Amino acid sequence: MSQNNISDKAIIGKNVKIGSFNIIEENVTIEDDVEIGNYCHLRSGVVIKKRTRLMDYIELRSNTIIGEDCYVDSKVSSSGNVIVKNNVTLRYDTILARGVEIGAKTYVCPRVMTNNLNSGGIEIGGAKIGENCFIGTNAVLQHGITIGNNVIIGALSFVHKDCEAKSTYVGIPAKKIK
Repeated sequence: MSQNNISDKAIIGKNVKIGSFNIIEENVTIEDDVEIGNYCHLRSGVVIKKRTRLMDYIELRSNTIIGEDCYVDSKVSSSGNVIVKNNVTLRYDTILARGVEIGAKTYVCPRVMTNNLNSGGIEIGGAKIGENCFIGTNAVLQHGITIGNNVIIGALSFVHKDCEAKSTYVGIPAKKIK
């Protein structure tokens, strides 16, 4: 009783497991050994690379690329034109704004929110997050910022400026503490 709606123009690799009630649009590429839960919507141009797991109720808009060996928890969404490198964990309820890039081996805690618009509603672009970072629960990452490699962002932090590599930032607004 899968009741999936999978386009005949989607490319699906070997050993892919797809749950029920999913919509997979045309020009979606799902590589080998991927697992997709239930009630997911993968829009045109989405790429899911090898050995990645997508849980339930995920929406990935056009041109979102999820790297190899990633874990995408339930209710994660992307606005499109998002790049997630290899070995990234995205925990539940995370929102990836248009243009976000996440480096390899980064861990994003639950309910992290990114933004790509300034206060005038002009699209600036999403945050660029380096490799091996840890983004704490309920952190907000403003538009156009760059977070260097090996950065820790504390829970509930509001990041509105670039973050230097190998540093820890916490607070509202986020400030470097180490």
